[in-house]
Amino acid sequence: MTKPFLSVVMPSFNGARWIAGALDSVRAQADPGIELIIVDGNDDEETERVVDSYRSDLNIKYFRRPDLNTWQTKTNFAVSKAAADYIAMLHVDDLWLPGRAKAVRNWIAEAPGAVCHLAPSALIDLDGNRAGTWRCPFEPSSAPIERDQLAERLLVQNFISCPAPVIRRSAWLELGGMDEALWYTADWDLYLKLAAAGPVVYHHEALTAFRIHGSSLTVSGSRDAADFEQQMQIVLDRHQKMLKPEAAGRTLRLARAGIAINTNLAVASRGSPKALLSALGHLLALWPVQMLKYWEWSRFGDRVIPRLRLRLAGRM
Repeated sequence: MTKPFLSVVMPSFNGARWIAGALDSVRAQADPGIELIIVDGNDDEETERVVDSYRSDLNIKYFRRPDLNTWQTKTNFAVSKAAADYIAMLHVDDLWLPGRAKAVRNWIAEAPGAVCHLAPSALIDLDGNRAGTWRCPFEPSSAPIERDQLAERLLVQNFISCPAPVIRRSAWLELGGMDEALWYTADWDLYLKLAAAGPVVYHHEALTAFRIHGSSLTVSGSRDAADFEQQMQIVLDRHQKMLKPEAAGRTLRLARAGIAINTNLAVASRGSPKALLSALGHLLALWPVQMLKYWEWSRFGDRVIPRLRLRLAGRM
C-alpha cells in the first residue's frame, strides 16, 4: 500500500456508543491517504465488531490492549505504530467535519517545516448539534506563531481542542510523546514541548468537532480537586522557563488565576454552586486589564459558556 500522509490515532474504552460516528466522519473525507490506528482498552468485542464493519472502506490498524489503561498510554502506543509522517488525534466521541483531510494536506504542503498545525474546533452536544466554536487566541496566518507569544498564552490555559492539531510524528517521538503520569494535562504538556521544538502554525478552519458531555475527563476525573489542581501546576512549573523575564510576572499571575478558576469550575460541574462563586471570585480578583487579557488568552467564553448553556438546558 502507498504510505499514508496522515495517521489518525484513536484511543478507545467503552467506545462502541460513539466510534461509528467518528469513523463515518473520516470515511466521508474519501481520502485514501489516511490510516486509522485504534487502540481498544475493552476486554469484550463490542467495539471491535463496529470497527470491523469499516475495514472495507478505511485503512485500519486495530489493537485490543486492555493492559493500556489510560488514553495517554494508548495514544503513545498508537503513534509508535503509525506509518505516516504526521499524526492527528481523534477520540471516539469527537468528529471530523467536511473538508478536514483536504485542508490538512494543504497545511502540510504550505508549511512543511512546522512541527504542529493548530485550528479551531466546533463544540457539539450529545446529539451532534453545534454549541459553539473553540478557537485559539491568534490570528490565522500562513506564518508560524511567534514562539514567545505562543508560550506565554499557552501557559495561561490549554486552549487547544484535542482533535484539532496535526503533529509531525518525528517531533512527537523526539519529545517523548505524552507524559503518561499526567492523567489530565498530558496533551497540554505535549503542546508546550512542541512550542519549544519548532514552528507552529494556526489556521482559521474549524474542521473538527469536540463533543461536550457529562462523562468527559474534566468532569469524571475532577473528583479530587487537589489532584486536579496539581495536574495543572506540574505543567506550569515544568514550562515557565520558556517565558521571557519581562513577561514572567504578568503571565504567571494569569496562569495561577487560571488554575484556581479551572479547579473551581471542575468542582462546580459536580453540583457545587459555592465553587462556581469561588471561580468567579478568582476572575474578579484580577485587575481589569488582566481580566480582559485572561478572557482573551484562555478562550474562557469559547470553552465555558457553551458548557454552561448545555448544562442549564439539561443536555449534558
